[in-house]
Amino acid sequence: MSTVQISAADVNKLRQQTGAGMMDCKKALTETNGDFEAAIDFLRKKGAKVAASRSDRESKEGVVIARTSADGKNGVIIVLSCETDFVAKNAEFIAFGNAVANEAVQQLPASLEELGQLEVDTETSRVKIADAVLDMTGKIGEKITVSTYEVLTGEKIIAYIHGNFRLGVLVGLSANVAGADEAGKDVAMQIAAMNPVAVDKDGVDANTVEREIAIAKEQIRAEGKPEDMVEKIAQGKLNKFYKDSTLLNQEFVKDPSKNISQFLNGVEKGLTVTAFKRVVLGA
Repeated sequence: MSTVQISAADVNKLRQQTGAGMMDCKKALTETNGDFEAAIDFLRKKGAKVAASRSDRESKEGVVIARTSADGKNGVIIVLSCETDFVAKNAEFIAFGNAVANEAVQQLPASLEELGQLEVDTETSRVKIADAVLDMTGKIGEKITVSTYEVLTGEKIIAYIHGNFRLGVLVGLSANVAGADEAGKDVAMQIAAMNPVAVDKDGVDANTVEREIAIAKEQIRAEGKPEDMVEKIAQGKLNKFYKDSTLLNQEFVKDPSKNISQFLNGVEKGLTVTAFKRVVLGA
C-alpha cells in the first residue's frame, strides 16, 4: 500500500499528461507511490489490458486517411479503426489518424507491423505508434487499431478522401504536368464513385475474366440463343464489362462523351493512370 500522499494537483497533472480519467490517474499514482513515469507505464499497461479484453469486438468504424508526400511521388492510405461512430467523429481521434498518416508517408514503412514501430508525437512525448494506439484504447475504452496501410509510388500521386473520412483513394499518373492535380482529383473521384476493378483490361485477373465469360454464356443460353453464337456474344459482354469496370475505359462521370483515357489525353497527350488504391471503411 502506498504511503505517499497523492494530491489532487498530482492527479490533475497526470491526467493532463495522459488524458486518462481522474480515478484511473489516482489509482496509477497510488499503485506506483507517486512515480509519474511508473504511473504512465501503469496506465499504458491498463490500455493493453483494455485492448486484450476487447479483442473480440468488431471495429468497423473509424477514419480513412489518404496523404501524399511533399514531392507528390508517394502516397499512403491508413485506416484507424474503432467500435463506434461517436469515437470516429472525435477530433482527437481524427488528429491521431492524421499524425499516423503523416509519419507513414514520410518514412514509407514496408508493412503494417513496421508502421506500428514508427514514432509519433503526443502531447507530452514521442512514442511508438503501437504504444500510442494502446494508450488511446485505454483512454477511450474501445478497441482501436491501425487496421489498413496501403502505399502507392509514381511520377505523380494524388490523394482524395470522400464521405467524411469513410473512403480514401490514391491515384498515380504517368507524369507531373500542368493540370495534373485537378485532373488527378477528378480521376480519384471517379474511382471513389465507380469502383473500377483495374486500370485497364490488362489488369483484370484471369479468374475474373473466366467468371464473367461463364456468367455471360449462361445468360445467353438461357435466352435461347444458338450455340454457335454463344462464344461471340459472350466476348461482346466481356468487352462491355471492360468498358464499365476498368478505369481507363469507363465513361468520365463529369463528361460522358469521353472515357477516362480520352479525358487524360486531353489534359496532356499520353497522360494516363499507372495505378490506384481504393480503401473503404469497414470493408
